[in-house]
Amino acid sequence: MTDVGFSATRRLLLQGAGAVALVGLGNLPFGLTPALAAANDKYPEEAFKAKSEADAIKALYGKTAEPSDKVKMDAPEIAENGAVVPISVTTTLPDVTSISFLVSENPVALVASYKIPAGTLPNVANRIKMARTSNVIVVVEAGGKLYSANKEVKVTVGGCGG
Repeated sequence: MTDVGFSATRRLLLQGAGAVALVGLGNLPFGLTPALAAANDKYPEEAFKAKSEADAIKALYGKTAEPSDKVKMDAPEIAENGAVVPISVTTTLPDVTSISFLVSENPVALVASYKIPAGTLPNVANRIKMARTSNVIVVVEAGGKLYSANKEVKVTVGGCGG
């Protein structure tokens, strides 16, 4: 019984000492400043309730996006399982501040929206859920403007690929 108590106490002391050492060195395993800044960002509730992609983009950004060949989306032509459709986006645009995924035929168009911190490579990948065959739209906010790319993804019934 004393072995169990000693082991738990020792583990707790080692964890506490490690955390104090990291704080003292200024090297936390996670950044407090970005976490606090994210806590101050308002959740875009209206955008996530919008039924159409145009309404979601307007609620999220307040403006429209223009198509750009500098936004590269990788998505399958046929998704055998609409519950897990892999989508990724990369861009060469400078000063990217956000990337959002939308699906036009989903009951709620906005699937995900990411804030991109300064100095971060603007590459995002996700597995999204699609109700049926639809256009997938990616919107990138860069330098105060909106850029987009879209692709039709066919969702098969039953996962037979046809």
